[in-house]
Amino acid sequence: MSKTDLGQLGGWMESIFPERHLYIRSGAETRGYVLTSGKQLFLMLLVSALIAWLAISTAFTIFLAANHGSGSESQIRMMKAQSERWIADRQARLDIATQQASANSGSLDQLAQTVEKRHQGLVALLKDFKGVPGAVAALSPSPIDDSLPPIERIYSVRAEQERMVSQAETFARTRAEKLRLAFRIAGLNPQAFAGGGSGSPLTAAKDNKSLADFLGVDEDFAERIRNAAMDLSDMRGLQNSAQRIPFDRPTIGVRETSGFGVRFDPFNHRPRMHSGQDFAGPYLTPIYATAPGIVSYVGVRTGYGNVVEIDHGNGFKTRYAHLASASVRTGQRVAVDQRIASMGNTGRSTGTHLHYEVWQNGRAQNPARFLKAGDYVQQN
Repeated sequence: MSKTDLGQLGGWMESIFPERHLYIRSGAETRGYVLTSGKQLFLMLLVSALIAWLAISTAFTIFLAANHGSGSESQIRMMKAQSERWIADRQARLDIATQQASANSGSLDQLAQTVEKRHQGLVALLKDFKGVPGAVAALSPSPIDDSLPPIERIYSVRAEQERMVSQAETFARTRAEKLRLAFRIAGLNPQAFAGGGSGSPLTAAKDNKSLADFLGVDEDFAERIRNAAMDLSDMRGLQNSAQRIPFDRPTIGVRETSGFGVRFDPFNHRPRMHSGQDFAGPYLTPIYATAPGIVSYVGVRTGYGNVVEIDHGNGFKTRYAHLASASVRTGQRVAVDQRIASMGNTGRSTGTHLHYEVWQNGRAQNPARFLKAGDYVQQN
């Protein structure tokens, strides 16, 4: 900047801020101060800076306060909306629960009637389980607390009814499935031997609606009772059939030797079909009937030696060969596990043993499958 410019600036400052004299009197003493143009300009800038700082601070404070107030109101609005939604949801749930309770029970009297009718249906179902091994322990009811208020006691009874019908379903289905598996092990179709076990009105109903009308209960409960009754009917049918099928062992305490199938003949050493299961044991070892039936033949057959044959009905027959002697006569009715003969070495035999055959509808079956099925039935 040139001297001319500095001179003009100095003249401008003197015109705006002319030199001033300030006198301050204190008591008898007076002091004088000279305020030059530069000092006045400095003071003016200082005051301007202070005013600007105050204005900015005030504006910032007002801005923060405004924002804080707006955020609080927004948060309050959000909390209020959330609370209203929560209340509306709870009210909707309460309305639905009330409607369901009204539809299911209507009143305490109606609920009590429903429980009583369900009880009658459950009693009818449990009667069908009478005599089934393990049913008493599995289906025993749990005690109800008599100290409960009436409404709570009714609901407790209803819950116990639900538990018992579930237990009945599981028990019957499990037992029926085990018996079905045993029949499959023996190579038999379980469906051909199931059903017809109880003759109960619970299984006589055409459908769930008919049973519901008969028992006076809702269809859902009737369906569960009917399912349990059907499984129980199958179980009884399979159990009754199993008692007439040769599932037991013809002799005990001996070892199994030659099995069913093609083998080399011990006499000519050529392949030959062996149509039974051999058991080797001491001479005169007891031989037992493997199922109830009627003795259809006692005597000698070529190759078999002394033989006892039993007709068990339903297409099943058994043959016991190479016997030392027979303890039964033709036409005699025998029970399962009844002694019918003694082990020997007659006929085409290389040593003391029992040759045991199982026949179904005129065809020889593998006795090992029946023995395995019988062992499974007895274990379960």
